[in-house]
Amino acid sequence: MTQRLSAPLTHRDVPTAALATRAVHAGRDDLADLGLHAAPLDLSTTYPSRDSRGEAARLDVLGTGELCSGPPVYARIGNPTVARFESALAELEGCEAAVAFASGMAALTACLLAAVNAGKPHVVAVRPLYGSSDHLIASGLLGNEVTFAEPEKAAVALRPDTGLVIVESPANPTLNEVDLRALAEACAPVPVLADNTFATPVLQRPATLGARLVLHSATKFLGGHGDVLGGVVACDEEYARTLRQLRFLTGAVLHPLAGYLLLRGLSTLPLRVRAASATAAQLANRLAGHPAVARVHYPGLDRQRPAAQMASGGALVSFETTGDPHAVIGAVRLITPAVSLGSVDTLLQHPASISHHIMDAQDRAATGISDRLLRMSVGLEDAEDLWNDLDQALYASIG
Repeated sequence: MTQRLSAPLTHRDVPTAALATRAVHAGRDDLADLGLHAAPLDLSTTYPSRDSRGEAARLDVLGTGELCSGPPVYARIGNPTVARFESALAELEGCEAAVAFASGMAALTACLLAAVNAGKPHVVAVRPLYGSSDHLIASGLLGNEVTFAEPEKAAVALRPDTGLVIVESPANPTLNEVDLRALAEACAPVPVLADNTFATPVLQRPATLGARLVLHSATKFLGGHGDVLGGVVACDEEYARTLRQLRFLTGAVLHPLAGYLLLRGLSTLPLRVRAASATAAQLANRLAGHPAVARVHYPGLDRQRPAAQMASGGALVSFETTGDPHAVIGAVRLITPAVSLGSVDTLLQHPASISHHIMDAQDRAATGISDRLLRMSVGLEDAEDLWNDLDQALYASIG
């Protein structure tokens, strides 16, 4: 059965609209009427049509980033499986649309190019950011300029040619939190791009707080199993048209299999994020009292809230060691010593060596990324098993 690339699928007028329910059904609401249970995977690179005049007319529309009825013509323009993932993620983030890309960095690149193309090449960025994001913005390779500013000073840094304000909250890797609503209000009408990779729509919906663009490295929690690479931007339909046009021209498309896996990942996203966050809160509390730990970074920990209330802080925990952080990495046995985050297994990495190594050492230090900082993405293992592994690894680091 041929699927059409048209306006994103929308959920039916059903009485239940809880996030857990919509995560399961978003992007799939039409399947029963199609006689299907699992979402179809369309691997076509091209779409035959005997109506070449009709194809030309569709290309005129699709090349501008608009959506229209009929087959996609060519996979670089769009894919029905990817469109299902886009519509589902847009719904969960509370946005009109979403545009998927081959990676999170490809998604950020498109947003920066959109600003440059609009004659607004200046960016105000709130540090810390993911290391590669920071490097791309600071490099100016895409024709942009950047001013790094504290959240409360971002509005002062705005210029007539400012096209974006970029922020991560919680931040990577220090988990600093920013009041997104206050930032968006202070910087209006300049659009705020909020990287929501860490929180996901389970814990935070930046669009409801004033952000115009919500970016995800879909590789992380949205996929959730460490086996898919992708990026996505949720936004309003006007901005989505520009991003689709850039994706069409640059070719930074999400593979259909990746779109299929990401749509599947969304169905368990609330369960995974909440379970991992509950364990992360427990581990953060215990790490705070460990003799080999100098400081723990976890939302809510400094406010001394109970672990049950802290679980909304997410599944990431960062901590600074009193001993050698590399010895901790080398000593874990259950925990996976690897970069990335958001997988079902717990991952531990040293930001200064991997995720933020590309940044200048002075910039890392100035944004609170010390050489003794470790970042842990908590998975779905038993909390006590994780603690036993962490405990022994930490003691190993201090001899």
